[in-house]
Amino acid sequence: MSATETVGAFAIVPSNDLPNAVPFWERLGFTRAGGSNDYIIMTGWGCEVHLIQAGPGPWRVPADHNPFGVFIRTPDVDAIAARVDDLIIRPGGVLRHREWGMYEVGIAGPDGLLVRIGWPSALVQP
Repeated sequence: MSATETVGAFAIVPSNDLPNAVPFWERLGFTRAGGSNDYIIMTGWGCEVHLIQAGPGPWRVPADHNPFGVFIRTPDVDAIAARVDDLIIRPGGVLRHREWGMYEVGIAGPDGLLVRIGWPSALVQP
């Protein structure tokens, strides 16, 4: 696996079952770019997501409510949503222009993780 030159701030997402979280991110269009058995770096759509095996302490993901979320900002909203149509949160998460100025969709991720994919409405080509 090779290093990327991506610049930015990226989420570190804990998972109760790290090996089973990887296929979710691959469905979204990410590929493994590095890491170890308990810390995996995924890249795709011009960004990175770092996955870590949850355990006791600050990385524990509660069973009743996942406090974590990820927002993927990309103009490829439609393409990603099409890849995971069965995971779109309905009715509220469907692909649409939101009142806060984003064209976005909400996806149900591993361990109840909220994944939103969006792009500013003003930049969406008609």
